[in-house]
Amino acid sequence: MRNEERALEVKKVNPIVILIIFPFVLLIGLVSWAIYENQSKTETKSQLEKPSISAIAKDAEKKFGIQKGNVAPDFDLATINGEQTKLSNYRGKKVILNLWASWCPPCKAEMPNIEKFYKENKDQDVIVLAVNLTTAEKNKNDVQQFIKDQGLTFPVLLDEQGKVGNMYQTFTIPTSYIINTKGIVQQKFVGPMSEEIIKKLSLK
Repeated sequence: MRNEERALEVKKVNPIVILIIFPFVLLIGLVSWAIYENQSKTETKSQLEKPSISAIAKDAEKKFGIQKGNVAPDFDLATINGEQTKLSNYRGKKVILNLWASWCPPCKAEMPNIEKFYKENKDQDVIVLAVNLTTAEKNKNDVQQFIKDQGLTFPVLLDEQGKVGNMYQTFTIPTSYIINTKGIVQQKFVGPMSEEIIKKLSLK
């Protein structure tokens, strides 16, 4: 009989012990919940900050090339004054990329139109980059004389190794590309551009 009474006494829990333990159990529960909530918020924020699958896929679809809608291939050339510049330096501006040679009659015909357009619109985030196909020139000095005779004020770049001419498939000159502020090819025009054509292609 005594043994059974002792067993019952062991099973009984002292109320004081419960009062002491309960706050600790409650505190541990609250701390665990707070940690869980913080982790959930962090994971949610991280997921929101990550680019969506559709955005990643859209970026992956961007292609570099000279076709309409492509990102225009970048290049690095020296200006007639010996300063190095890149096409990508003009990101944020609309670029008229004109490929030409000093001996080319159609090139001579369109240059006054390009110069006039440039002077009237250079403060409107529009830039003209005239890439001289220097490998096709008989004399490099002819380029300097051409610029002087035409009174050109926009940047003239020298393609002395023919890389840009090949890159932009310049089989006929002049050839011009209209590149938007994001570096995307908008239009390609082969032949001399009139003032009306330049405005139509560049300002739309």
